[in-house]
Amino acid sequence: SLQMGKNARKENDAMVYLDGPRIYTCGECRTHLTSHDEIISKSFHGRHGRAYLFDNCVNVTTGPAEDRRLITGLHSVCDIFCKRCNTLIGW
Repeated sequence: SLQMGKNARKENDAMVYLDGPRIYTCGECRTHLTSHDEIISKSFHGRHGRAYLFDNCVNVTTGPAEDRRLITGLHSVCDIFCKRCNTLIGW
């Protein structure tokens, strides 16, 4: 499933359906984005509250890199959007 997701991202073709008991989805259209097993950290806080850091996501597109001042200093980040409905889902 992980390799299929990486291949789909490279090809930017098919939507990926993930298997597993705990799948994180887009809040707007329910497209699969990642699984609980991909969590690296739960100790992040964004503008809108608690945030998770994931190792791998599928069915997303990325915006341009930009510098943002975070609590830990200046970081270069990209916003990520749901590939199906274009909703901003994180950075």
